[in-house]
Amino acid sequence: MTAGGFNAADAELKRLKSSDRPAVIRAIAEAREHGDLSENAEYHAAREQQSHIEGRIKELEGIISLAQIIDVSKLSGPVKFGATVTIADEDTDVEKTFQIVGEPEAKIEKGLLNLNSPIARALIGKEEGDSVEVRTPGGTRYYEIVSIKYI
Repeated sequence: MTAGGFNAADAELKRLKSSDRPAVIRAIAEAREHGDLSENAEYHAAREQQSHIEGRIKELEGIISLAQIIDVSKLSGPVKFGATVTIADEDTDVEKTFQIVGEPEAKIEKGLLNLNSPIARALIGKEEGDSVEVRTPGGTRYYEIVSIKYI
């Protein structure tokens, strides 16, 4: 896991424990005061939210307890975990930049690419200037590696 991913997971865990959990407990208490729980939509919604929060807390605690933080700035060479890679679509010349990260911290909309994704698997071990073939559910695409950075 990158240091950024670890810090984000730790911050989310702290927020869930210090803010979200107490808020949902208050919401459950308020909903109980409204009487009959069998037809109390607020109560059932708050309990469902509590279940979601508790599940996420357990998930984050597991991730954090098993995390091995890798200092990406000390890496170099071909594409590997932690690399920030700029690729160009060989058909359209559109460039995209991704950082290859572990599954818990992957967010494609933020440019954080899951290590197990088809694109990341195709990029691993390649160098700048290499062409890669990526087989995706949408078809085969070809990309050229424009740059590799470890920041």
